[in-house]
This record gives sequence, C-alpha cells and structure tokens, in this order.
Amino acid sequence: MDIRIDDLSGPEVKQILTEHLEDMFATSPPECVFALDLEGLRKPNITFWTIWEDKQLLGCGALKTLDEAHGEIKSMRTTSAARNKGVASTLLRHILDTAKQKGLNKISLETGSQDFFAPARKLYAKHDFTECGPFSDYKLDPYSIFMSRGL
Repeated sequence: MDIRIDDLSGPEVKQILTEHLEDMFATSPPECVFALDLEGLRKPNITFWTIWEDKQLLGCGALKTLDEAHGEIKSMRTTSAARNKGVASTLLRHILDTAKQKGLNKISLETGSQDFFAPARKLYAKHDFTECGPFSDYKLDPYSIFMSRGL
C-alpha cells in the first residue's frame, strides 16, 4: 500500500469524499455534520492523505493542526472494497506517526454516535482513543462522540 499526500484534485478522491459527505448527511442532522468538503480540506493547517494499491484508491484521511500541541483526525474513509482489510489502521498509524513528528502531543476526533459509526469507534478504540468531551469549537450534541489520545 502506498500512502501519499494528496492535492484533492483527482476524480477518485472527489468520488470518495462525495460518498463520505452523502453518508454523513444521510445519518446525521445537517447541523451535526462536521465532515469537510474539498475546499475545507485544502486549508493550510490540514494535511490530506490517500492510500492506494497500484492505481486503486483504498481510502483517505487528514490531520488538522488545531494548535502547536493538538491535532484532529478528519475525513477518515475507506472504499467499500477495502473495508476490513487493515487499510484504515495502516492509514491511521501513518497519521499518528506524522502527528508525533510534527511535535503534537494530543490527537482528537469527532465521530457519530449512531450504529453506522460503530466500526469507526471500534477502530479508534483499538488504537487507544478514549471518549472525551468536546474540543476545539465543537459543542456537545447527541449525534457526536468525541475521542482523543496522547502521542
């Protein structure tokens, strides 16, 4: 598997992010969807990666730097063909390693509370994330679960 920083310009990336946003809006009220679109992911404080096998996109994920010590995982997604094959864990480890290299000492994320998000919560728990309260600009809401871990 090849993990690379991506400029978000390829059609495969646009497709996976469109699917991601569609799923988020299908499972949560609009005011409780915090997934970023293409423009939102192109901010200078966000690094976006894709993971490939040959020419097939397997997934994506991003690291948003909140401040000099704290980062946030954004836009973690695997393609349906890549699910349950270790792709998300591989990419998550890469993001965590990069966060450490940047000198961050805490990483957090927001995910959904609904059953649809159970696999994501299981993945993050497997990588030592634990539930926490809202961070950054998030507010407590019944559709969100917040998780974090030290680095």
